[in-house]
Amino acid sequence: MEKPVQLQRSLNFFHLVLLGLAYMAPLTVFSTFGIVESISKGVTPSVYILALFAMLFTAYSYGRMGKAYPIAGSAYSYTQKSINSHLGFMVGWAILMDYMFIPMINFLVMGLYLTQYFPSIPFSVWIIAMILIVTILNVIGMKVTVTMNMILLGFQYLVLIFFIILSVKALLHGTGQGTIFSINPFMNSHTSLVAIFSGASILCLSFLGFDALTTFAEETIKPERTIPKAIIFVTLFAGITFILISYISHLVHPDFTSYQNLDTAAIEVIKIIGGTFFNALFIAAMIVCCFTSAMASHASVSRILYAMGRDSVIPKKFFAYIHPKFRTPVNNIILVGVIALASLFTDLVTVTSFINFGALIAFTFVNLSVIAHYFIKGKQRSFKGTVLYLILPLIGAIISIKLWSGLDGNSMMLGGIWVAVGLIYLAYKTKMFRVQPPQIDFDDSSNELSL
Repeated sequence: MEKPVQLQRSLNFFHLVLLGLAYMAPLTVFSTFGIVESISKGVTPSVYILALFAMLFTAYSYGRMGKAYPIAGSAYSYTQKSINSHLGFMVGWAILMDYMFIPMINFLVMGLYLTQYFPSIPFSVWIIAMILIVTILNVIGMKVTVTMNMILLGFQYLVLIFFIILSVKALLHGTGQGTIFSINPFMNSHTSLVAIFSGASILCLSFLGFDALTTFAEETIKPERTIPKAIIFVTLFAGITFILISYISHLVHPDFTSYQNLDTAAIEVIKIIGGTFFNALFIAAMIVCCFTSAMASHASVSRILYAMGRDSVIPKKFFAYIHPKFRTPVNNIILVGVIALASLFTDLVTVTSFINFGALIAFTFVNLSVIAHYFIKGKQRSFKGTVLYLILPLIGAIISIKLWSGLDGNSMMLGGIWVAVGLIYLAYKTKMFRVQPPQIDFDDSSNELSL
């Protein structure tokens, strides 16, 4: 019998770090800077510290589950195998909102920026062109995606380095705070703990991307060791970058009440330190930032669909197909590209609502999966086991639930509709829940999937 085509193991720790950082997009710190400055009353670095602290609990849980089940599927696979197969499907259905709509945000932002600089070219042309390029690159294979991400991610960090250099130079010449050392970005008389927590509920979602690394488990060399390390490293590195950049930005523009437009506050900071040239360079970097994030998120959701298709939860013939030459789930990649065309008819508010709802559900159940797999089923209940496999993931789950419960009504309504549709489909697929959803067999000894 001919051996089925499988995903190719070619990714190492360095590759995963590049994918994770590209997905998280280092320049995303500028997207929400003005809004969080206003909400937190000028202590955005403190908000990022709190958000990083909160996300490390969930990053830890993703690492634990990635070690236990080094397979594609992420939160879907972990919940299915550790808690319940029906619940696993619903979690997978929910995170499809997260992964499916993140590329749309990137395409929307790229279209908006490019249209601003080239108004004679229609918005729709930019959107379609970017979707085609990202789709083709992901079809060709992960090595191409990683190489592109490495080049474009390098450009983003180069711009950040220029930003730091120009900011320090301006501060030493008396601009803004007039010093590079100050406690004001972390604490002042205007802020409060409530304001800091309010800001953190927004910035926690800036860390989306570390979770996506688990979707590449079947393309990673020694995933049970490599993925947990990469997840923690990416989370810490991105968090430290966010804290540093927001700290310097506040020093350059310390008056958080004087921004003309909170959505574009970063542009006001950039103009202070670099003028017209650096402003143009910054806009180019933001476009590159969105492109790299679109490539990584597009690749990630195609692996989620592959895992669900292989389980026959969704049509296996289509979704579990791997191209024999490129060794990528080509049908899924093309489908995600087609769905991304919806960015021509939607807006950022609607897309963000879907992402927030799905991401926090996934975070909650990955934390609960650690408890179910290690503490309950694995009976690892020593003092060390209780701390690692009950207390830490429980804190992560509580934080995620708290953030989820704080979503606005629009997020809850749209997310609720999506979940209801998934529940109806699951009822049909399992004959009103009388039959277990199909599952894959995982052989720990060989780290190979039996298809």
